[in-house]
Amino acid sequence: MTQTTEAPSRGIGDQTDAVASPAPRSTSTFAKALNAALADAMESDPAVLMFGEDVGRLGGVFRITDGLTARFGEQRCFDTPLAEAGIMGMAVGMAMNGMKPVVEMQFDAFAYPAFEQVVSHVAKMPNRTRGKVRLPIVIRIPYAGGIGGVEHHCDSSEAYYAHTPGLTVLAPSTVRDAYFMLREAIASPDPVVFLEPKKLYWSKEEVDLAELRRTYDDGQAPRRIGRAVVARAGTDATLISYGPSVPTALAAAAAAAEEGRSIEVIDLRSIVPFDDETVCESVRRTGRAVVVAEAPGFASVASEIVARVQERCFHSLAAPVLRVTGFDIPYPSPKLERFYLPSVDRILDAVDNLQWED
Repeated sequence: MTQTTEAPSRGIGDQTDAVASPAPRSTSTFAKALNAALADAMESDPAVLMFGEDVGRLGGVFRITDGLTARFGEQRCFDTPLAEAGIMGMAVGMAMNGMKPVVEMQFDAFAYPAFEQVVSHVAKMPNRTRGKVRLPIVIRIPYAGGIGGVEHHCDSSEAYYAHTPGLTVLAPSTVRDAYFMLREAIASPDPVVFLEPKKLYWSKEEVDLAELRRTYDDGQAPRRIGRAVVARAGTDATLISYGPSVPTALAAAAAAAEEGRSIEVIDLRSIVPFDDETVCESVRRTGRAVVVAEAPGFASVASEIVARVQERCFHSLAAPVLRVTGFDIPYPSPKLERFYLPSVDRILDAVDNLQWED
């Protein structure tokens, strides 16, 4: 996986020791970072509990909850019936009574039976009660493509949640952000939809999870909800992406560099709330932008990003803002998936069409 670069003020372990060489870091996967975040949150707050389909003894389909039942007991991490609406309804009741439920929707398209609960109750309860009842629920959703999943096992559903006022919607793309953003989501007093890119579960970074825990517990981790980050600096154009598409955008920027173009990559991390400041500062500098996302383009999060950039950066743009997205069709079969997902070639073609001749 292509790694992002961060300013020293953002991350941990970014400073070097002028006297001694830094100790070697261990390697962690995206999935392991999520598992550590859940365990650390449950350890620090007895009100946090985890439940969903096969998350107990099995440890989840993607093993994100591996070992949590053995460590915290079946009262804190347990399996539920195959009934997503029931899972979500139970989470609402628990949250109304002082608990902090983290629920797993086993696959993105499995979450739709729970959607009525999310829209009608989870998102609206604080407003309905004038803030008297808060719902600190985290809805974990393994989402998007890249794993060759069959029907109902790969979908990009972020637009449904982003369109629903009252929900925070997050989509990390790095191991470090996976840990910090899940901890931050669990600590939030309001409901969070936490989108976990399935194809990134096995991506790796050199990172010390114990160090991440200390940084978070000490209050030293910069806030990530509502904050985008420059994943790669550039001067000629900006690629704006989030979640599973960020590594592809970074790969496209690296390929463009070989052709003599300096492409900046913005990792949104937080879809709602949206960081207009970071995005627009980049586009105003480069004058050109392409939005990259796996979901179909029509009425999408990508559409909203284009609109926001056009409205706020119009006089700085040298070309219309373009999109590279999934096609407006139902998610294809595994054999056709590679044609559907944004690719480096499709991104570079869009960059080439940013009216460079003008």
